[in-house]
Amino acid sequence: MAVRNETRVTHFILLGLSNNPDLQILFFVLFLVMYLLIIAGNLLIMTTIYVDSQLHTPMYFLLCNLSLIDLSISTVTVPRALALFLLLKNTISFRDCMTQLFFLHLIAGAEGIHLVLMAYDRYVAICNPLRYTTIMNRQTCLLLVASTWAGGFFHSISQSLPIILLPFCGPNELDHFLCDGQPLSMLACSSTVISEIVDIVNSGFLALSCFLVLVISYTYIISTILKVHSGEGRQKAFSTCATHLLVVILYYGPIVFIYMRPSVTFTIDKPLAVFYSIVTPFLNPIIYTLRNERARKAMKKLGSRKISCMRKHIN
Repeated sequence: MAVRNETRVTHFILLGLSNNPDLQILFFVLFLVMYLLIIAGNLLIMTTIYVDSQLHTPMYFLLCNLSLIDLSISTVTVPRALALFLLLKNTISFRDCMTQLFFLHLIAGAEGIHLVLMAYDRYVAICNPLRYTTIMNRQTCLLLVASTWAGGFFHSISQSLPIILLPFCGPNELDHFLCDGQPLSMLACSSTVISEIVDIVNSGFLALSCFLVLVISYTYIISTILKVHSGEGRQKAFSTCATHLLVVILYYGPIVFIYMRPSVTFTIDKPLAVFYSIVTPFLNPIIYTLRNERARKAMKKLGSRKISCMRKHIN
């Protein structure tokens, strides 16, 4: 016991995405630019929805929470990665590593659940439009958002606690740019069977079950849309659903691949982690604004208002 206490790992060494200095600089520039655009894009969406009273609807309320989630997950991952790429600061304390692990799964779990709830909103709007305002009232929306974060919290506790309780006595080189359950469990100096089972069951099957629920929901939604006689109404419904479905595929594709298998080393895991933690939050604002005419008009209106205020101050 004394030997284990003396050799207990107090920090981890993140190996990053590559050991090539030129690639490290390239990664830094790409990550920095994408992170700044993530901040700008998601803050713009949240500000627009807050300011424009016409967007105070359940769909945009849920979209606002999705923007908050995307902004949060990138903030948990990108700043540490930037320090790693530019300053070659590749050490992270045990406490900071476990903190990042907890918040990573908290926010990722919340996003997975939230996408299902956004699909429910579309299901009610299209399949039961006459009762939409009654079902999706303010109390229901607040309850859905609260359940999103509560579900993410319980997912994160069950995901991170088995890892935190594992003994780490060396080696301490983590083949990743962030702290995640599978690469961490490979460094433990005891059996990781329980943590691996929890990892696969909790993350893998949760992601798969949510994805299946989404597929079933959209099967009903699409079948309902096809029955719409109005061509314009059918096109509008398809456009809204296609936007959300694209976001679902971008998020769940990498997640299901990573967690629906045993924890063995695959070099593709790190690029996939980049995809769901950075690329997806970067693309979501673009997808929603490009395909949503109402949101585009509201943003233009907000921009015009800001320009007018600036001109008044100048004059």
